[in-house]
Amino acid sequence: PSLQHFSSGQGLRTVAKTMGGRDENGMAAVQRFLGAGIGAAAAEISTLPIDISKVRLQTQKPVLVNGSMVMPYTGMMQAMVRVSADEGVFSLWKGLGPALMRQVSYTGLSFVLYEPVRNFVAGKGVRKEDIPFWKRVVSGGIAGSVSIFVMNPTDVVKTQMQSATDTKKMGNITRQIWAQDGIKGFWRGAQPNIARCFIGNACEIGCYDQFKTTIISKGWVPDGPLAHFGASGAAGIVSALFSTPVDVVKTRLMNAAGGNKDAIQYKGVLDCFVNMPRKEGVLSLYRGFWPLAARKVIWTVAFFLVNEQALKFIRGSYS
Repeated sequence: PSLQHFSSGQGLRTVAKTMGGRDENGMAAVQRFLGAGIGAAAAEISTLPIDISKVRLQTQKPVLVNGSMVMPYTGMMQAMVRVSADEGVFSLWKGLGPALMRQVSYTGLSFVLYEPVRNFVAGKGVRKEDIPFWKRVVSGGIAGSVSIFVMNPTDVVKTQMQSATDTKKMGNITRQIWAQDGIKGFWRGAQPNIARCFIGNACEIGCYDQFKTTIISKGWVPDGPLAHFGASGAAGIVSALFSTPVDVVKTRLMNAAGGNKDAIQYKGVLDCFVNMPRKEGVLSLYRGFWPLAARKVIWTVAFFLVNEQALKFIRGSYS
């Protein structure tokens, strides 16, 4: 195939057709996976520094400075500047390998599952435009929950790489978790992660689907980048508001996997949810909210803009 063949989108369409075979549903699933994977990679690379600051804010412990116990990180920008100054600029992309592995596979699988789950929940013969909002939300949550359960190990490794102030290799972290906790260590924090991804995907995919459908059906703007931008921005804000507490608990539990001596240890999800507010205040469950919200909105907008363009490039039409 020529370069022109690929630059026109025919190359990716050929790849999708080859992977999906003659089954139209299989080919559509491959197209959704490719589009979501491309969008996820672009969004993850552009927002990982914000994620680093969020993880540091959520997992930090007080340190002694001039006779007083103070928190090393005070906010999103300060955390990014300090990490960059103390550990080097490229430390802002710590955990990029498992982050890309997690996002591309998790997001791709979520979008492969979302449409068939949504259509099943909606029932036979229901037009896309007539599917109730709550059914889109539930479908997005189910697709995200199943997908993140499969990919939880990559999240555990990514979290420990990001929270470490020294250079931790993916292989060393993997071996440490395996030696300390066995296979179950890679599913540490799976319960809040599933809850977070149910809420996150319900808000992001379900709300985006609904907001985009509403924007286009009411004729506010035609189907295109402006509609995608508005729908994705609103979906990102909703997702950040509802998913932050479970994201904080998930991060704490994952950071403690493998007996990590630098992390606060909890007995489980309930212990973390109870003891964090009791010892650190109720607002501790919203620790790192601003970087999480910033990343959610930027990530969601970047993802859906790229995903929609990738789908148009691959199959000739938007989602």
